[in-house]
Amino acid sequence: MLVEQIAVNNTLRNYMYLIACPETREAVAIDPLDHESALKKAHDLGWTIRGVINTHEHHDHIGGNEPVIAATGATLYAHHQAVDKIPNVQVGLKAGDTVQVGTTVELIALDTPGHTFCHTCLYYMGGESDVPALFCGDTLFNAGVGNCHGGGNPQTMYQTFAEQIFVLPDSTRIYPGHDYIVNNLQFTLDREPGNAAAQSLLAALEQWQGEQHFISNIAMEKLVNTFFRLGSDEIIELLKSKFTDLEERPSEEAVFLKLRELRDSW
Repeated sequence: MLVEQIAVNNTLRNYMYLIACPETREAVAIDPLDHESALKKAHDLGWTIRGVINTHEHHDHIGGNEPVIAATGATLYAHHQAVDKIPNVQVGLKAGDTVQVGTTVELIALDTPGHTFCHTCLYYMGGESDVPALFCGDTLFNAGVGNCHGGGNPQTMYQTFAEQIFVLPDSTRIYPGHDYIVNNLQFTLDREPGNAAAQSLLAALEQWQGEQHFISNIAMEKLVNTFFRLGSDEIIELLKSKFTDLEERPSEEAVFLKLRELRDSW
């Protein structure tokens, strides 16, 4: 699988992606908000865009659909419940559906509600010479998770993580919908000041000063993402000092929900 991560020059720090088959050079575009950049990159690489996939219905993920499809004739894919929220969806994706890219790349649709109830992530299983990958929209960010105040629900978000995200192979690369990693690491350290891995990664990113984009994986998220560290004694003790209603040993769901509540106003 060939992947191009493209940063959008906007205040929301969106990412969009081109995914191509190395044999046929056919490609799909995920959330191609900056249509001009997406089309130019595909042209420069010699890739032919056959499909557009929206992870969810928010405008900063669907805003480039029309010009990309007009230029390429691509098929538009989105969550099956988003067909009345996103104009001109041609294929509604349910859990387990696949999007074939050329002859060698298969993306599996995951039904991942939480940020919205019409959110899909795309999972690539990898192979002998390639690692798995998750194109996760606004569900999972580097060192963080998506908010739920744009049509979602935090309890549902937790269930998505518990049942689908936490169980992914450690080697799974993470391709999120936004670049929020610095703020997210700062939140991790606010909740777990003794997290040496988060300290080290934040220092490295500050030294890079945005010159390159960090590609995480599930193993790294388990070290630096506070929403993956729900059994941390340090996190729990700080939460208990903030929320007196927490039990002595709260459930992982309770910890997740309190962290999400804090992140909303942090």
